[in-house]
Amino acid sequence: MDTTSFVKKTIGGVEQVEPALTPPPAKPILPVKPKLGEGTSKSRKRDIPKGLWRKCPSCVSMIFDKELDENLQVCPKCQHHFPIGSRERIHSLVETCTFEEMDAEMVSVDVLKFSGYKGKLDRDRKATMLKDAVVTGVGKIGAHQVALGVMDFAFMGGSMGAVVGEKLTRLIERGTEGRWPVVIISTSGGARMQEGAFSLMQMAKTSAALARHAQQRQPYISVLTNNSYGGVMASFAALGDLNLAEPSAMIGFAGPRVIKDTTHADLPPGFQTAEFLLDHGLIDAIVPRKEMKEQLIRYLDFLTTGEKAAA
Repeated sequence: MDTTSFVKKTIGGVEQVEPALTPPPAKPILPVKPKLGEGTSKSRKRDIPKGLWRKCPSCVSMIFDKELDENLQVCPKCQHHFPIGSRERIHSLVETCTFEEMDAEMVSVDVLKFSGYKGKLDRDRKATMLKDAVVTGVGKIGAHQVALGVMDFAFMGGSMGAVVGEKLTRLIERGTEGRWPVVIISTSGGARMQEGAFSLMQMAKTSAALARHAQQRQPYISVLTNNSYGGVMASFAALGDLNLAEPSAMIGFAGPRVIKDTTHADLPPGFQTAEFLLDHGLIDAIVPRKEMKEQLIRYLDFLTTGEKAAA
């Protein structure tokens, strides 16, 4: 159908009809599709909702958060062990409804008036819902009643101050009095510098409590996780009748860079990994997180056999 319109013009007294000059129809403006990876922030949030996926730092795989939770924060593809909180770890080890926490309200104080320390304590208490860097209590692992302490790296890097040392000492003494095995799971950057010499005193105090525990011929199992450093590793963490570690855990007194700068020597590759230390006799076994409860039960069965026979 011809839709051309016409206009009339008079030229030299003669009326003429000519087609009107109309602009061509405009082309429709189509929405521009963003290239892959260039979507808006809103579209990206819709594509990958926050808190649903986690990238593994070892194999760079994207892992569904629910799958990671069900796997005790262990990558199902490469077995990389993500950090895990103290409450989650306790839940994975003890029998249901058997854990009885000790000294839950004990908190650190800024006795030295160290700049910024009080603010950091308040921040980490809110972020972790913990009072300090260790949770202690009594519970059952399998059929064994144990005194259990679990450190948490999320609270000031698991640093050991007066509260951590006191809670662990009371835990060990409770195990000695009850004639129960002691199990401590460590993760720490070392002594808490904001408490100065008070934090260093905890090394001797916890070690002395373990010596009295050993005199009663009660077992102590130390479990080292990533990272286990400094004053913690130089005291109770290395004193177990059995020293266990999670795969690839970094373990030592000082970091590799500090040691290299101090000794001016070339260091063996991976010299602070759990695998290297197992080969050189510092630890007794490497136990994956998903097998930890089963293996602890086996070790406790073995270590308490003599106690049961004597009874």
